[in-house]
Amino acid sequence: MMNIPYYPGCTLNTNAKDLQQCAEYSAQALGFSMVELTDWNCCGASLPLTDNSSMGYAGPANVLINAKEEGTKEGNEDKLTTLCAVCYNVLKRTNYAFNNDNNKLDTVNSLLETDYKGDTNVLHYLEVLRDEIGYDKVKEKVTTQLKGLKVAPYYGCFLLRPHNEVGLDDPYSPTIFEGLLETLGCEVVDFSHKGECCGSYSAMTNPENVANCSFGVVESAVAAGADIIATTCPLCQFNLDGNQVKQKSHFGDLDEMPIIYFTQLLSIALGKDINSISFDSNSISPLPLLKEKGFV
Repeated sequence: MMNIPYYPGCTLNTNAKDLQQCAEYSAQALGFSMVELTDWNCCGASLPLTDNSSMGYAGPANVLINAKEEGTKEGNEDKLTTLCAVCYNVLKRTNYAFNNDNNKLDTVNSLLETDYKGDTNVLHYLEVLRDEIGYDKVKEKVTTQLKGLKVAPYYGCFLLRPHNEVGLDDPYSPTIFEGLLETLGCEVVDFSHKGECCGSYSAMTNPENVANCSFGVVESAVAAGADIIATTCPLCQFNLDGNQVKQKSHFGDLDEMPIIYFTQLLSIALGKDINSISFDSNSISPLPLLKEKGFV
């Protein structure tokens, strides 16, 4: 079995445990194991906004260094995977910064007393499924085709931008998320706001802005005919799901739209009993919809 070092970040064992538990189940079903790093810290959740700051890279650099060490252990892959779109963005961009600014890399190495080279191979879980396992192999393992479920894949900001630093997919015409959903038998619904921001961190300082941004995303998916929005990001899930009550009071009638993690859909397709899946983080439960579609 393939063992891939795994970085959970701060939310996957707490607020977003639903995302992680279904990822772990799916990994086992597909023949690989996520090996949580034995020593990890917060990635910082954002990069320094000034070019001359190196201290802000120390946190994510320490994660990448630990992953490099874990990846060299016997039986582990020389890679690092993560589920959170924010963590993925920060770790990828940290490597990019180190590979394009030797002074920054030297400063951080000096601070951490190491000789990291900016070469830990960071993969989002979606990339593991597409590039390491292969969607054809995933399809062979599907036991419950999610036919009739109209799913809008929401990328948000962090998976796709800046493209030259992250490089997951074409920022204007991505296919990696759509490809997985099609593999599971879903009807993929394209919508105009799949790469728009949900309001992100302004949830803490400007909730009105989040309500406006997330309303645009949900309204777009509703207009395109989706039953449900799938996301990879705990922060996006929180903003899109939790703000719909506020959106109704601000913007009038809006059809409620469940927001589900992509690993929850994946695990259902791979045979996990829906009754064993937690939807604790959902203000709008997807269970009535899944029951209506015959998956419960």
